[in-house]
Amino acid sequence: MTAVVDASRPHVAAGLLTPEAPAWAIESRGYSVFYGARQVLRDVSLRIPRRRITAIMGPSGCGKSTFLRSINRMNDRIPGARWTGALLVEGVDVTGPRVDVTDLRRRVGMVFQRPTPFPFSIFDNVAYGPRMHGLRGSALRDRVEESLRLAGLWEAVKDRLDAPAWALSGGQQQMLCIARALAVRPEILLLDEPTSQIDPGGAARIEEFLGTVAERLTVVIVTHNIQQAARLSHHAAFFLSGELVEAGPTEDLFQSPRDPRTQAYLAGRFG
Repeated sequence: MTAVVDASRPHVAAGLLTPEAPAWAIESRGYSVFYGARQVLRDVSLRIPRRRITAIMGPSGCGKSTFLRSINRMNDRIPGARWTGALLVEGVDVTGPRVDVTDLRRRVGMVFQRPTPFPFSIFDNVAYGPRMHGLRGSALRDRVEESLRLAGLWEAVKDRLDAPAWALSGGQQQMLCIARALAVRPEILLLDEPTSQIDPGGAARIEEFLGTVAERLTVVIVTHNIQQAARLSHHAAFFLSGELVEAGPTEDLFQSPRDPRTQAYLAGRFG
């Protein structure tokens, strides 16, 4: 991957962004994914706006998580996975063999369905990424505090940063995973059903957090919760059987869906 870097422009980051910010943070063009002989995404063309929350909806097995994982190349870890078409992140096609996947994943953070704290202290969980990239001393401590504050967890843990991460509640563990993703200062944050495994209070805190960061980050959230998508997102996309059925501003999609399959899904008739 080739990128021209201009540090004077805030939308340019070494190794990923092009000098002129494209119109969309993420854009797929006829993108398909196969697991062996099985096709799980079919010719998906979708544009995701910058610094907005986009919700990807659909029933189980519709391909929404596969699409999300494609954005930072997590599908590389699945044996037999392959893809066709183009998937652009900030104007750069990230599907090619020359892409620096480590750099991509630093700029495109991901939070999974089940909380996955590392077997370290609270502090070391958040410090892991910045430390890998050379941050040390007071700068590292400041970054940890900044990330925990942004995730809304600082007040709850500031006096026990050396405690093991597993001692936190499920909701707090998920917030810790969000803080860990934020600590490397990504441009894009991907969340795969981030509230489905935690209590309602923890889910509410995550939704509140997402509402505060939409102006700073491009957020893409996969959710089976239609009400959550309606509450949180600015844009929404509906997937079914590996295909993108329709996408657009959330209000338009919910109030006036163009496709009868979308209308049926939003009405709760399947999924």
